[in-house]
Amino acid sequence: MDVDRVLLAAPRGFCAGVEMAIKALAWMVGAFEPPVYCYHQIVHNAIVVKRFESKGVVFVDDIADVPPGAPVMLSAHGSAPDVVAGANARGGFVVDAVCPLVTKVHHEVRTRAKKDYDIIYIAHEGHEEAIGTVAEAPEGRIHQVESIAEIDALPAFDGPVALLTQTTLSQHDWAMLAAHAHERFPEMWMPGRKDLCFATTNRQDALIEMAHRCDAVIVIGSENSSNTRALARIAADEGCPRVLRVNGAAELPGDLAGTVGVTAGASAPDELVTEVIDVLAPRDGVEEVHLTDEDEYFPPPRSLRPLIDAVSRLAAFGLGTAPEHGPRADDRRMSASRVLAGLAEH
Repeated sequence: MDVDRVLLAAPRGFCAGVEMAIKALAWMVGAFEPPVYCYHQIVHNAIVVKRFESKGVVFVDDIADVPPGAPVMLSAHGSAPDVVAGANARGGFVVDAVCPLVTKVHHEVRTRAKKDYDIIYIAHEGHEEAIGTVAEAPEGRIHQVESIAEIDALPAFDGPVALLTQTTLSQHDWAMLAAHAHERFPEMWMPGRKDLCFATTNRQDALIEMAHRCDAVIVIGSENSSNTRALARIAADEGCPRVLRVNGAAELPGDLAGTVGVTAGASAPDELVTEVIDVLAPRDGVEEVHLTDEDEYFPPPRSLRPLIDAVSRLAAFGLGTAPEHGPRADDRRMSASRVLAGLAEH
């Protein structure tokens, strides 16, 4: 490799929703004897999933696969109402780690459906967030699209129309599709603030700031991560001649040269970024391209809080504080990346 300099996007990596979900599942791992069950991947990152599997977490795609009485967590992407009901009916300890920003979209779907709106929902087909969101509306009331052609194919609705969005889309894609939907339905209702996750948008904007300066851009994150794929597309759209999405340093090609940009999707741990930079070994060092600071904090899910207060083994699973100091006091200051490192060490 002949890398001169690394441009490192800031912000990058874990968002507030991912931070909350990873720490919540770690608390469950510390509190219950294995196995602990999780409906869908807690977040879309292979390293995170493997780390939890090594501690006895079993990830399932059907809530019926959770044994009666077993502890179960529902993933950060949000779950359909029947999944939530099915989890509760099994009689075990249930924690819903849905991101609050996804909860907001679920609420809007229910609200607009009750007011007899037809809902246009911009989302990727088959994505877990989209599946859970669509299930919040009565059948036929929500219309999922991800292309201009699909918007054009929508019927001329008789009543009011609303537009909602998957939170992790590319803001460029969202803007194009939202504008086209507005052309078709000029009276269409939209939220006062767009549904796109602020962290997703911040990561995209930081990458836009630096992509044109790069000979190559490395996007760290898993293939099933929507916001990671959006970062890769944005880097290419900004004119970067070479864009690579990698799960980690082992997938880096050996012929990278010049100035290399590095960013990470919202589900990718800091340790992967460090490993990638170590392999790139830039001669002239690392320049952080700083867009904004993020201080958003999502507290643990409400159902988990009594359990957190009862946990006495925090240091043993990586939260890095003496048990007598109390977990709730340290939650905001403790990073999910540090939690994951602790899981690897014990």
